[in-house]
Amino acid sequence: MASRWPSVLWLVRHGQSAGNVAHDTAHEQGLARIPLTGRDVDVPLSPLGEQQAQALGTWFASEDERPDVLLSSSYVRAQQTATLFRDAGGCDPAIPICVDERLREKEFGILDGLTATGVAATYPDQAEFRRILGKFYHRPPGGESWADVILRLRSLLDTVSLHHAGEKVMIVAHQVVVLCLRYIIENLTEAQVLGIDKEGDVANCSITEYRLDHDAGPFGKLVLSRYNVTAPMKEAGAPVTTAPEPIQAVRG
Repeated sequence: MASRWPSVLWLVRHGQSAGNVAHDTAHEQGLARIPLTGRDVDVPLSPLGEQQAQALGTWFASEDERPDVLLSSSYVRAQQTATLFRDAGGCDPAIPICVDERLREKEFGILDGLTATGVAATYPDQAEFRRILGKFYHRPPGGESWADVILRLRSLLDTVSLHHAGEKVMIVAHQVVVLCLRYIIENLTEAQVLGIDKEGDVANCSITEYRLDHDAGPFGKLVLSRYNVTAPMKEAGAPVTTAPEPIQAVRG
């Protein structure tokens, strides 16, 4: 029976963004709010993030396999990463970048833009709820939990299996999206995916790769072959960066 899965699936976190840089500044200075204006969806890549995305494309240009399909979060930083990746030779320049809002960043609702210090000072009840429930299930007013993100990503994977079976697919999105896709694809538990998260952040422009095992079940199975690989940046001499969730210190 034919497989319904891609032959290869790459998950890529966007390059370093201006928001990542602003978050680091806020954290270092103990600020309550990240110094950014405008919507999170419109936050662009930093100059270093652009360099990382180009390095990723150059690296793929020298590889034996390149994506047939390029899916991106609707956020500007992810779309810029996908565009720079393609322009640097990461895939055929004629391949369109398919924007899918289901790949968007986790929404923080009333906590958007706040640091851990800001959450504790402004919404101490939410800080306590997050401590009790943990990040997997805590949903701030107007925002999402990890479980909410997983619900929309299950739909996204259904679309991928329906339209891109047998193809080589790359998804460019965000840290929580990468982790939640791992949760779904590998059938992880809450404890397992949070354990992976605790070990370290998903690096900007890092590669997480799945390959299809045709012999695993009637439709085959996607099997993890590498996670959080930063070789493209290291080979190009581009600094490797990581950035946690904005309110990562309020961990459950």
